[in-house]
Amino acid sequence: MSERNTLTFISWNVNGIRAVEKKEALKWIDEENVDFLGLQEIKAEADQIPETIFEREYKFQSINSSSNKGQSGVALYTDIKGEASCCSHVDILDEGRINEYHFGDIAYFNVYFPNGQRDDERLEYKMAFYDRFLEHINTLRDEGKSIIVCGDVNTAHKEFDLARPKANEKTSGFLPMEREWLDKLLSNGYIDTFRHVKGDETDRYSWWSYRAGARGKNVGWRIDYFFVSDDLKERIVDADILDHIMGSDHCPVKLVLKV
Repeated sequence: MSERNTLTFISWNVNGIRAVEKKEALKWIDEENVDFLGLQEIKAEADQIPETIFEREYKFQSINSSSNKGQSGVALYTDIKGEASCCSHVDILDEGRINEYHFGDIAYFNVYFPNGQRDDERLEYKMAFYDRFLEHINTLRDEGKSIIVCGDVNTAHKEFDLARPKANEKTSGFLPMEREWLDKLLSNGYIDTFRHVKGDETDRYSWWSYRAGARGKNVGWRIDYFFVSDDLKERIVDADILDHIMGSDHCPVKLVLKV
């Protein structure tokens, strides 16, 4: 799968790939040995993605754009040969939320999970999406696949995963039902790789509001994750939040696995 003995995965909600390109905010990828790059919220069709986002050319690309033009969308880049699959029964509104890519015995997912803050109907859709997605990856596990999931989950799990938990107890993204789904995900045999590596390390966030200088004050939320099925536990080398990378209201997150 790779000439090296590890695989490096990067996940980043870029909040508009064309806007990021104008800032040249993906150029750092050219200097990194990234085997899988998963981008969320690209807000573009495949033919609208600038060829200049980075200099290196990945052999395989999978772009899933939303039927609502200019919204959502995900993009996956890799040099590792595999097969792009489709789970439209999860993303039933065709919002361009999932890349599914199978290589070897691994099913890898790059996902932009729904945001539930708009209204109760949208929150209900978010929770149903969560459940459909968990059922799908569990089915693949039953078929013998190992699972890697990255992306913007749009929920902070524990109180130390956001700067102001008390102020957000009734805000979608930190509601009990959303946090309970993350409990359910872990209880189904998936590992939050950042917590596995970093323990209870605090003040580490992946998203900051554009308002009130939140990023400068580090008033953020950890809502971007890498999860792996527990059969990959011994292969976890590193997991981190790349909070020095600018260009979006999110920063990238990283996972390194042994081959």
